[in-house]
Amino acid sequence: MMTPLTSRRDLLKATSCGFGYLALAGLANQAAAVDGYQSPLAPRPAHFGARAKRVIFMFMQGGPTHLDTFDYKPELAANDGKTVSSALLGGKREVRLLGPQYDFSPQGSSGLMMSSLFPNLAKHADDLCLINGMFTDSPAHPQASVMLQTGSTNFVRPSLGSWVIYGLGTSNQDLPGFVTINPPGGAGGAQNYGSAFLPAAYQGTRLAAGGDAIQNIRNKMLGKREQRHQLDFMQSLNRGLLDQVGPHNELEGVIESYELAFRMQSAVPAVVDLEKESEGVKERYGIGGKATDNFGKQCLMARRLAEKGVRFIQISTGGWDQHKGIHTRLKTNCQGIDQPIAGLMSDLKERGMLEDTLLVWGGGFGRAPREQAPGQDGRPHNNRGYTMWMAGGGVKGGQRYGATDPLGGVAVQDKVHIHDLHATILHLLGMNHEQLTYRYAGRDFRLTDVHGDVVKGILA
Repeated sequence: MMTPLTSRRDLLKATSCGFGYLALAGLANQAAAVDGYQSPLAPRPAHFGARAKRVIFMFMQGGPTHLDTFDYKPELAANDGKTVSSALLGGKREVRLLGPQYDFSPQGSSGLMMSSLFPNLAKHADDLCLINGMFTDSPAHPQASVMLQTGSTNFVRPSLGSWVIYGLGTSNQDLPGFVTINPPGGAGGAQNYGSAFLPAAYQGTRLAAGGDAIQNIRNKMLGKREQRHQLDFMQSLNRGLLDQVGPHNELEGVIESYELAFRMQSAVPAVVDLEKESEGVKERYGIGGKATDNFGKQCLMARRLAEKGVRFIQISTGGWDQHKGIHTRLKTNCQGIDQPIAGLMSDLKERGMLEDTLLVWGGGFGRAPREQAPGQDGRPHNNRGYTMWMAGGGVKGGQRYGATDPLGGVAVQDKVHIHDLHATILHLLGMNHEQLTYRYAGRDFRLTDVHGDVVKGILA
């Protein structure tokens, strides 16, 4: 059933006059319809009161090992090196257990058990909700990544960020509603931030951390007024064609992307210019540090974009695939994100933004409680039980929700599937995942397909 929140085509129909000069006149952020046109990114009412206004999704490409980071398993530690039947772990042979490779200790007033790999993040333990009972459909990187981002492994579906912008729009019409910073290649590629059958206006906009955030954002041949005249002529042709052919996703997306790109020429450079920040702020995020510079820049850019009204921001880092090198590569991974994330959380708190900014951290799956192979210092993939965490935006902090079995291989208590995670994120943003639908190919689609339950146990 189509709902008022999700019936968008009447809003996407453009006319051949009027809207072009809004940007030049500085009025492009007005959400009201003008001459029959309203931006598809204009703010929309939610289904009910939202606890979060925006999302910062921290995607760790690969499979972060929960057993060495956020899922404390004393029984696995006690049995380190023992050979057991892999039937306990879902296999058919004998395997050698690999205990936690880093120490765990209670953190914060909540006593949340966390690994020594996160000394800075541990200071925010009372804000974290560790979802220790996660599970997903596939242990393969491409499928698991796409599942996390779109809710599907078999079909091309809109990404989580696209659904969020489709449902709610965004408050700053001079910036994209959905931004992905340094998206990793492979493992689904652009599908992880694509809009699929949703109108193209809802796909993610790629930014780079460091250097030119968006290439070719400046027109070296024409001034702004000349560009506006040129664009008005092209848009009059586009809208004339749209009047002839009727609703058309690709054409509507071109019209909106041209207008947004024109406005972004002024807005984006100002927002992503980290030199405007004090040295103290940059140091807090680890900018300039060998291990922390890249992700620190992403985190600071995310805060600046969130502050300016961008609704969904995805930041990413790769290399979380420790088939070997837990004592070297995993440590490097965690050093790269620990200080930046802690800096982001401190910054959001001080600005009064953490309470309505939902932070989500995780990868495609976790790792198994056994060694990959003798002497390799690594773990194989594990989709049957792992950890993600959330903070801020209406989430109850200082708690572990759900659990894996004593060895950490399988989720056994308060299990949370990706569909449940998506339903919960939408709920915190004020949307009912069962009502956020889009009619395509003869039926109504939604992010959670025909699945998903809101995880009420993590709500503040």
